[in-house]
Amino acid sequence: MTATAAHDTSTGTVVEVRFSPTGRPLAVRYDGRVWVITEEPVHWFERDSWWETRRAAPVGVGNIVDIEYWRVQVKLSARAELRTFLLRRNPGTDQWLLDSIS
Repeated sequence: MTATAAHDTSTGTVVEVRFSPTGRPLAVRYDGRVWVITEEPVHWFERDSWWETRRAAPVGVGNIVDIEYWRVQVKLSARAELRTFLLRRNPGTDQWLLDSIS
């Protein structure tokens, strides 16, 4: 992925992410507009320290420690400026958050 020279903006805004059948993100709906992913996205997981934020983990709740991230480069149109979105999905949710824009 190519880095862009811009400032980081932290949002924490809920966004919709469209995925391919293989699980690769294709587009992000943010601020009423669809941003198309133009480059190969970067995918990783980090561990949540749930023991610091919650008293106990309920039985049968599933994965409560993996925070899923995608770093994607997006554009609104072919001539638009390239932006980098950092997307995050917290454990136990299906909701994607726009962590930052740069």
